[in-house]
Amino acid sequence: MNAMRICSSVPRRPLVAPRGLRGRSRAVVASLLVVLVASGCGSTEGKGTEAPARTSPATAEKVTMPAVPGVDVAGLPAAEQQRWAKLLGTLLSPCGDPVSLAKCATDEGRGCRACRPAARYVARLVAGGIDDGTVEQLYRLRYGPDTKVDVDVSRAPVRGSPMAPVLLVEFSDFQCPFCAAARPLLERIVRESGGKVRLAYKHFPLPSHTHAKLAAQAAVAAQLQGRFWEMHDLLFTHQDRLERADLLGYAKQLGLDVARFERDMDSDAVQRRVEADREEGRKLGVDGTPYLFVDGRRYMEDLEDLDAYLQECLDAM
Repeated sequence: MNAMRICSSVPRRPLVAPRGLRGRSRAVVASLLVVLVASGCGSTEGKGTEAPARTSPATAEKVTMPAVPGVDVAGLPAAEQQRWAKLLGTLLSPCGDPVSLAKCATDEGRGCRACRPAARYVARLVAGGIDDGTVEQLYRLRYGPDTKVDVDVSRAPVRGSPMAPVLLVEFSDFQCPFCAAARPLLERIVRESGGKVRLAYKHFPLPSHTHAKLAAQAAVAAQLQGRFWEMHDLLFTHQDRLERADLLGYAKQLGLDVARFERDMDSDAVQRRVEADREEGRKLGVDGTPYLFVDGRRYMEDLEDLDAYLQECLDAM
């Protein structure tokens, strides 16, 4: 699995390793969770991180395997099945009940629907080679009572059905090549979700990208004329052409009122809106792009696993 190339707004913390387009290595996930923040656009490949500890099959205590409907771990090696069973016995229910994940996932009469998808989530992490300590931290990040945050999307453009039950929020930068590379995946997820997933876009132009802030302002100006996503697509398609003249050309191409577009693009109100997104991102721990939240939870896993993560969210509803 490749380490992520990322566009970063701040110097890397010593324990924070890069996040790649397809995902993080297992060691990267462990390092990221030490500080519970995500990283963003730029490349820091080659800066190794100590691999997470593994459970030794020779010393692992035998644990009774729970039979969880809808969760098949038969394909896992025996040692990993034991790890999964032990984790289900130590992790708490995601429903706020003072019982183990194993009990809530096997109790037919329990009303909460999140337990079995959570058990499947743990099995997926174990199958991916994630060590027990990191699984516990990822689980807490996803289901902990104090790890969910509020992201203001009241003025954010949204792709997909406004009534979709799952909200995916992306903090992004129009000049970041890794944001552009992630775009087809995010669009496909929304398109194929059948109206169950919506994507909200938040601006996080990085200081190192000299054209990113004006491009963000151009996108907001287009949004004021109802054409945000069309401008969004043009900006990502032409990342090497983000000069003012290019932006005005895109406005004309989209049939916008170009004079109004330029006034709005340069206005204090539009600049404040872009900066408000950036400031909110900073308060939420965003330090690079792309940076994702799923229903208020930081998404810290491989992008290639985002489909499975979202399906687990839907199955819990």
